[in-house]
Amino acid sequence: MAGRALLSSHNSLSAIATFSSVCRPTNRLAPYHFRRLRRLAEPFVLTTPLYYVNAPPHMGSAYTTIAADAIARFQALVRPINSKAARGRPPEVEKRKTRGERETKESFSPIVLHQRLLGKNVIFITGTDEHGEKIATAAEANGRNPKEHCDAVSEAYKMLWKELDVAYDKFIRTTDPRHEGIVEEFYSRVFSNGDIYRADYEGLYCINCEEYKDEKELLENNCCPMHLKPCALRKEDNYFFALSKYQKLLEEHLMNNSNFVKPTFRLNEVQGWIKSGLKDFSISRSSVEWGIPVPNDEKQTIYVWFDALLGYVSALLDEDAHPSLEKAVDAGWPASLHLIGKDILRFHAVYWPAMLMSAGINPPKMVFGHGFLTKDGLKMGKTLGNTLEPKDLVDRFGSDAVRYFFLREVEFGNDGDFSEDRFININNAHLANTIGNLLNRTLGLLKKNCQSTLAFDSDSAAEGNMFKDTVEKLVKKAKDYYENLSLSSACDSVLEIGNTGNLYIDERAPWSLFKQGGSSYETAAKDLVLILEALRIIAVALSPVAPSLCFRIYSQLGFSKDQFEATTWADTKWGGLKVGSVMAEPKPVFARIETEKEGGVVAKTGGVQQTSKVQGKNRGQGLPQAA
Repeated sequence: MAGRALLSSHNSLSAIATFSSVCRPTNRLAPYHFRRLRRLAEPFVLTTPLYYVNAPPHMGSAYTTIAADAIARFQALVRPINSKAARGRPPEVEKRKTRGERETKESFSPIVLHQRLLGKNVIFITGTDEHGEKIATAAEANGRNPKEHCDAVSEAYKMLWKELDVAYDKFIRTTDPRHEGIVEEFYSRVFSNGDIYRADYEGLYCINCEEYKDEKELLENNCCPMHLKPCALRKEDNYFFALSKYQKLLEEHLMNNSNFVKPTFRLNEVQGWIKSGLKDFSISRSSVEWGIPVPNDEKQTIYVWFDALLGYVSALLDEDAHPSLEKAVDAGWPASLHLIGKDILRFHAVYWPAMLMSAGINPPKMVFGHGFLTKDGLKMGKTLGNTLEPKDLVDRFGSDAVRYFFLREVEFGNDGDFSEDRFININNAHLANTIGNLLNRTLGLLKKNCQSTLAFDSDSAAEGNMFKDTVEKLVKKAKDYYENLSLSSACDSVLEIGNTGNLYIDERAPWSLFKQGGSSYETAAKDLVLILEALRIIAVALSPVAPSLCFRIYSQLGFSKDQFEATTWADTKWGGLKVGSVMAEPKPVFARIETEKEGGVVAKTGGVQQTSKVQGKNRGQGLPQAA
């Protein structure tokens, strides 16, 4: 034991035991600042937080996961190694193919083959954090034991992600035995490095945050500023992690890695926390039974953050793999991107990298802290009666509408507001009108005048026409925005392709040119090909945000589901539509949502469109998902 420390106040240690010198056991990884993992396959590893299962999923967790899924889908488009079919479907639906099976059954362009030879891949991790005092309390309140409670809520997350078209690759639960093995090994490494010691601690504790609070950050009556509930005075004999020992290393890491925390204003917050002085933090609890026992001290359990954060690493192991920290790290660490809410930024951008440094493991490459969601300008909460249930939104309006609104309307990184009127107006204007109506009327003209058959290749139809150049510039802008995590701007760039198409078809009036016959007829046929090619490109470029809608667009352009799932970002290049291709029968791909004044809301019932009056809670069940 490194020693003990006594408290002189509620929130600070008056003496800290002497630490051992910085050393690493010989069987460990080399120090993080000297070691760079070198592997042929460098995956893009993306994580959401591991969601706490004290309550069912809410819109905040849904927002993070939708955004993560969009980023993962985009990365899969530009890093096309993993099975596109598996990326587009929930993991429980399709068993993932082995690499050998993929390579023998799929055909690759030279570029894709080159990327496969480089071993590029995308691994999207999500999951649930299932230990801690709040879990045990919530389980007891519901008449369950903690394991039954965790099973039920974890399954609720999986079901919601399926309804929201979230195609994760790994779902880790912190009650998984392989995760517990990783936590125990990690704890032992940090302990062996002299960075864990035992101390008596007395302080003001927020049960909801599961952490001790500094008095200066609390509100009146010692209320937590996040949960607005009084913190309780507690005294415990706990184990502590020597965070203060890593202050200089953290400062250097942030100085040398300007992209470590994004957006930039969040980086400024983190730098402020570190410069104000770091305090060691408790990593165990003696009063909490529902957790992983501390190695060699089963009277204490490992504190939730020192447990949950390791889920990002343990998730990299195969389900049947023996829990080995070395194997988990070699399977894809460091993570390329941790996507989190701003309320847990300190844990991910300060505590977590210091813990990894102690264990000799590289910190993640980037931590992105997004903002909070409000409803009609007010913070959401049960007391105000203005909660926003994601499942209700999906049931009423469909996954595409929910995904598109939040990713387009909320500038990623900032706080965002939900208004049902705004939700309906945005989806009607952008998806139903700008994109859906453009596709429907263009296919209608093609059916009426060309028997639904393309008379030209899209390449030849675009010769000498500036429309193609405009689309290509917007595609490039969209890609740049996706890469910079500017999801709202990416949506706007893709939508602008639709706006350009609508303006073009209105100015050219192909319906009049067809009536004139001769060369005008040929010009009109080319114009329709141009618009349909632009819509094909929209279907690829918007697919990270609205995958189901984009598949419906692609299928109406004569492509199969397998062809859609095999698309890469290279398919946004002009020239995909060929002469003689037969388009499908025009059907609405996104039906307009009718407001109460307009007589009802379009409902989603077995794929059949119907309307129902909007009366209080008895509203329609969402938008039709047109085949």
